[in-house]
Amino acid sequence: MLEVRGLTLGYGAVPALEGVDLRVEAGEFVSLVGPSGSGKSTLLRAVAGLISPWEGEVRRSFPLEALGFLFQEDALLPWRTARENVALGLRIRGVPKRKALEEAEAWLKRLGLGGLEDRFPHQLSGGQRKRVALAQVLALRPRLLLMDEPFSSLDAILRTQITRDLLAQVEGEGIAVLLVTHDLEEAIALADRVYLLSKGPRARIAQAYTVPFPRPRDPVGVKADPRFGPLFRKLWQDLEGVSLCAAP
Repeated sequence: MLEVRGLTLGYGAVPALEGVDLRVEAGEFVSLVGPSGSGKSTLLRAVAGLISPWEGEVRRSFPLEALGFLFQEDALLPWRTARENVALGLRIRGVPKRKALEEAEAWLKRLGLGGLEDRFPHQLSGGQRKRVALAQVLALRPRLLLMDEPFSSLDAILRTQITRDLLAQVEGEGIAVLLVTHDLEEAIALADRVYLLSKGPRARIAQAYTVPFPRPRDPVGVKADPRFGPLFRKLWQDLEGVSLCAAP
């Protein structure tokens, strides 16, 4: 699905990332964590083809059109309704207007927004806007979904509800996910594998962890599994370790 090999890149003279190796299998959910400034968002942008590598390569087994990106801030157009926002990407791809609007409405209903299709973004709550943004991406049926802390601004209850919706949709559709998060509990609860980046600049993959919980999975219930606590503590200790290391 996705393979990153020896990736080195940055924005100035000193690379933000150096020699990064990472993979995401078809249908797999992978979390990426690390200290602030370690280049997590930069790595996502390289995967999306928005930044060119200095060295190394990004191999995708699919065209860029089959990649979705969910940012921290939604990209909803304020003058379009929820239905029209979700349909926009489909229309750009050539889907006839009526069919695009029908598909948009179906996705909004799948994400719990039935009856709100004709509301404008300013008429929606923060959680509802995030669901519209998620529907906007999923309606394009991506094979790989990149997520850069899209739910970090939400309270705990809303965040849990939306991540449950997310898991249900990506597991049902077989979509692979690469998630950047600062929340270690979220990283473990959602992922099949977690990568830890070292401190930047010149950040590398410091460690990779296999998450042992089967799917389908509840992101809250999984925390009661006796294996969750030890894995969380290990990841926390390793994150503290790389955070305290002097940058190269």
